[in-house]
Amino acid sequence: MTVLLVYVDDIVLTGNNILEIEKVKQFLCTKFLIKDLGKLKYFLGIEVVKSDKGLCLSQSKYCLELLSDFGLLGSKHVSTPLESNITIHHVDNRCDNDLPLSNITEYQKLIGKLIYLTLTRSDISYTVQCISQYMHAPLTSHLKIALRLLRYLKTAPEKGILFSKCENLSLNTLVDCNWVKCITSRR
Repeated sequence: MTVLLVYVDDIVLTGNNILEIEKVKQFLCTKFLIKDLGKLKYFLGIEVVKSDKGLCLSQSKYCLELLSDFGLLGSKHVSTPLESNITIHHVDNRCDNDLPLSNITEYQKLIGKLIYLTLTRSDISYTVQCISQYMHAPLTSHLKIALRLLRYLKTAPEKGILFSKCENLSLNTLVDCNWVKCITSRR
């Protein structure tokens, strides 16, 4: 089996037969100007580290750049991505100074970057899912949650996903559903 992954002008070529991989490389050289960078180390902001334990995917550089962009490299970290027992509102509560954001574009960019970060950081998926529901009408409280999430990422920006070497493949998951916080609109 040979797998060719293409994203614009970036290509990853892998498979279970070195000779077949070389044939594909030679064919590509006849059609395009390509450069072989060797073993995969970095692809689309994802660092790939191979070890005896398996393959680790991490976005540590991307995470640190995100912290830097929002001026949070020197901030105090928090131990959880979301405060416990928090209720996220979809309407502004002016008595709590929870006003609509004046520049929603920056909020949308931040949420988009956090969504991309969930590729290797499943620990932030729930929080990102919660705050991404308000991309078209974010409040200051939503931005505060997003910034808290960034401060959580500061605790271990190098965290990622490890694909372990093993004979028998098994998938272990954790699901923590909270349907009470799921807001539905009623007419």
